[in-house]
Amino acid sequence: MKRLPTATLLSALLASLAFTACVGSKVGRATVRDLVLIYDGGQHRTVNWNAEQFADYVATDGDNPQWLFDGFLFLEIHSGTGLTYASGYTPVGARQQDWVGLIDKYLTPGRDIAALNECVGEMRKRISGPFHRRKVVLSLPEPIPGQTDWGEIGGRSLDFNNDADRTAACKWYIDLLIDRFAAAGLDNLQLCGFYWLAEEATNTRTFVAGVSDYIHEKGLDFYWIPYFKSDGYDQWRELGFDKAYLQPNHFFNDAIPDSRIDETCHLATQAGMSLEMEFDENALHDRGRADRMKAYIDSYERNAIFDNNDLAYYQGNNAFSLLRHGTDEDRALYDRLAAIIVRRQKAFYGGK
Repeated sequence: MKRLPTATLLSALLASLAFTACVGSKVGRATVRDLVLIYDGGQHRTVNWNAEQFADYVATDGDNPQWLFDGFLFLEIHSGTGLTYASGYTPVGARQQDWVGLIDKYLTPGRDIAALNECVGEMRKRISGPFHRRKVVLSLPEPIPGQTDWGEIGGRSLDFNNDADRTAACKWYIDLLIDRFAAAGLDNLQLCGFYWLAEEATNTRTFVAGVSDYIHEKGLDFYWIPYFKSDGYDQWRELGFDKAYLQPNHFFNDAIPDSRIDETCHLATQAGMSLEMEFDENALHDRGRADRMKAYIDSYERNAIFDNNDLAYYQGNNAFSLLRHGTDEDRALYDRLAAIIVRRQKAFYGGK
């Protein structure tokens, strides 16, 4: 048998290692430039998050597609059947089985995370240049204060009157999420962190730092999106978060002036925070709030947020997709925002 030269063997080995490194799920820290929120898991959700639906978020359409969002946050606030994943939505806290049910849904073949992986894989074939895995952030439900029927760990029933038990539940779930993601064979995605679902520090400030420490032990980052001037928003570092985005909460209330967005830009800059872009299905031309969405874009351009900041994008259920396939006015609004995201992605990752 003919022996290959040492250099050839070395090259073949390195190529094999490189191939192995890009196959299967990846878990580890990574910066996310444009993080879109994907709500799913509750029975009240009607959007089918399959590969076709994700195509509207992964890349632009046409003959020369360009990458869009590089980060996807999967989250749910309540079950649609009366159980809540964070304080303030419904009076009854979700239980351990409901927490597990979320990741079961997210990793079901053909939907959510698995569908995103499929969609990104197809788009890799059409977009030339270096590929960067799309990043996934998974939400951590809040252990609801006072809940005593959540479930057991190690044969012991947890009591959420106790911060140690609240922390234990989070650690248990973090381990489950990492294990399930790593085993899913997601060769186009990377789990880069976890998101704290509580949008204020009021009910969790006494133990959230311990959750943060555990996430950091796992080599991942901790994300938070507090609402405008919520309790603890400007203490996000002390609370243990690595990345925090401030919500202007302007889009949803016509009584709030456009100046609120500029004010939020100022507050976020003072606190070293990123910002959230906010809109939903009411941004469609025939629903009357397109101008409120435009006010965000105008303000973020005026305050150089698009140039300097990472962003999270709240879009209701699937408003970004609806704008893409809507009227000419809707499409024009989609095109404006999509062009900004494409430009940000190219500037961040390199590309023409």
